[in-house]
Amino acid sequence: MAVNIDKLKNMAPPKGMEFHIAKVGHVVLQVADLERATEFYTNVLGFKVSDVYPDDMMAGGMVFLRCNTDHHCLALVGQGDGTNSNRELHHLAFEVPTLAEVLRARDRLRQFNTKIDFEGRRRAGCQIAVEFRDPDNNSLEIYWGVDQVGSDGAVRPANQWHGVKSLDEAIANPVPGQDTHIPGAPKP
Repeated sequence: MAVNIDKLKNMAPPKGMEFHIAKVGHVVLQVADLERATEFYTNVLGFKVSDVYPDDMMAGGMVFLRCNTDHHCLALVGQGDGTNSNRELHHLAFEVPTLAEVLRARDRLRQFNTKIDFEGRRRAGCQIAVEFRDPDNNSLEIYWGVDQVGSDGAVRPANQWHGVKSLDEAIANPVPGQDTHIPGAPKP
């Protein structure tokens, strides 16, 4: 079935909705080894543990992790066996406040021999990112600089996306309006 781009682009919420979703609240992942996964998310990515459910509260146990003041943005459930047929999550993305932090995250992932699938700038949204795998092969992304959409709904035209497959190239060749200068870094 062909994708109807115009139809999809013109979909919008109905007028007068009674509620407005403000942000993605949290994601829960099933993992094969709860301790191994928790170590990855805390030691490699810097999440903090808020709470833990023992087996009698949740089969396999559950760990609640935070990256800000919310009690949790990510939870891990130790029920996965690595062959979960209900694995439909494409990827989970984490925003960092500066471009320098994307570089530091990439370097840390390399230090821990984490499988990196991509680094650079994708297309729509123009965020600069590193995409990688957790110990359960979930696809994760750390990014900075995603395009913002104003009240007029205007988005960057596709001819300005300029996808590139390295962080160095993304920094050296920013899209219009994207400041990739890193304070304190030598100029290329």
